[in-house]
Amino acid sequence: MASQILITAFICIGIGSLLGFFFKKYLLDREMEDARNLSERVLDEAKKDAQAHKKEVLLQAQDEIFALKKEAEQDAKDRERELKKNETRLQAKEERLEKKIETLALKESELVNLEKKVVKQERAAEEKEEAVQLLFLEQQQRLEEISGLTVEEAKGRLIAEIESKARHEAAKMVRVIEVEAQESAHRKAQMIIANAVQRYAGEYVSEHTVSAVELPSEDMKGRIIGREGRNIRAIEAATGVDLIIDDTPETVILSAYSPLRREVAKRSLERLISDGRIHPARIEDIVKKVEKEMDVQIREIGEQATFDLGVHGIHPEIIRLLGQLQFRTSFTQNVLHHSLEVAFLSGIMAAELGLDVKKAKRAGLLHDLGKAVDHEVEGPHALIGADLAKKYNESSDIVHAIAAHHEDIPPKSVYAVLVQAADSLSGARPGARKELLESYVKRLEELEGIATSFSGVSRAFAIQAGREVRVMVDCDAINDDQTFLLSKDIAKQIEENMTYPGQIRVTVIREKRAVGIAK
Repeated sequence: MASQILITAFICIGIGSLLGFFFKKYLLDREMEDARNLSERVLDEAKKDAQAHKKEVLLQAQDEIFALKKEAEQDAKDRERELKKNETRLQAKEERLEKKIETLALKESELVNLEKKVVKQERAAEEKEEAVQLLFLEQQQRLEEISGLTVEEAKGRLIAEIESKARHEAAKMVRVIEVEAQESAHRKAQMIIANAVQRYAGEYVSEHTVSAVELPSEDMKGRIIGREGRNIRAIEAATGVDLIIDDTPETVILSAYSPLRREVAKRSLERLISDGRIHPARIEDIVKKVEKEMDVQIREIGEQATFDLGVHGIHPEIIRLLGQLQFRTSFTQNVLHHSLEVAFLSGIMAAELGLDVKKAKRAGLLHDLGKAVDHEVEGPHALIGADLAKKYNESSDIVHAIAAHHEDIPPKSVYAVLVQAADSLSGARPGARKELLESYVKRLEELEGIATSFSGVSRAFAIQAGREVRVMVDCDAINDDQTFLLSKDIAKQIEENMTYPGQIRVTVIREKRAVGIAK
């Protein structure tokens, strides 16, 4: 029974399996059929879309072809119009060229005719010139026979007469110009200079090439000399100054070209005397300390000078050189005080003329900068100072004013002329400088010698301490107009051959005396 049930169950399972298989196959066939129908529909729709797109593309292509054709036709029409215009212009140009060619042909024929006429005229002129030359030679021979002079002699006399008249007229013109210039400029210049001098009063300190140190007693001389002269040799070696110990009671003389070294030696010796300990080691120690103190003092002096003038932005090395000028003299005039005075005078005159006062003061302060090192560097102190100013980035106007203040180069700016004038004022002021008697007498003799070397001069006198030379001329040899030229020539000769402080006035005097005797 159980086996029958199992068999029946297996049969039922087999039948169910077959039924399920056939049902699945039926479903698959249906799905395949549906898929085939769907694909056919999609293909049909794609074909329809492709045909529609094709028609649309063809329509667009036809439209574009039509537009391009229309554009090409329009371009062709435009080009045709442009060609017609160009053709019209070319035709007009051809017509104008033809007219020009005809005109040129006419002108060419006219020129040929003119050339023929000119050739005829040239021949006629040559013939006339030959005839005139023959007449000129005949006239010249007749004139030479009548006058008894050759052509060259007549030319020489004529040139001499013209030259004499020209010099006479030139002298008159110089005289008129000088009178006019003096009326307008001399008074103004005097007013500006007088105002500058009145507004500034400088103090002067006279320095020499030697300094004297007073001693407390005569015994101190022996201590300064030391055993076998070792102390005095140590002082001279450390300071570079010569010590002169002579018969002058209680005094030692210090001699040196450099005022700075002389000042160091003077201060060192005074300290050694007050300290009492004088030996080589102590001497070297004191000299080094004094040199350091002097260096600080020099910078302070330079800074004070720039502060007093209100001049700023100067290089520290230039300030140090300015401080050294305190210990430098020129004709016994303190160079730093002279530089300060020149700066003040330049500033005052620049203010009167409406110029840059600070620039004028700066140029005046630095104009003698080269004197701080002129004993170490060869050349004029003006050019040395200009090189130093240029080295430490001073402006070109300042450098030029420094270089030109003694005419080493010609002045090209108003500031250079101002510095020249202020320098002359400061140095030429009575009492500001001193000269040795020998050089003073020699300068006077040289002045009179230059004046008497000119023809027509009878006598010459140097007066006012050599600041003026009066020249007496022969009234028969020189007329009134020539006296002006003579004064200029003498002044130029003095400038070229002499060196002098300030300026020298040349006065030429011509007088004619008539003497009558009543009996």
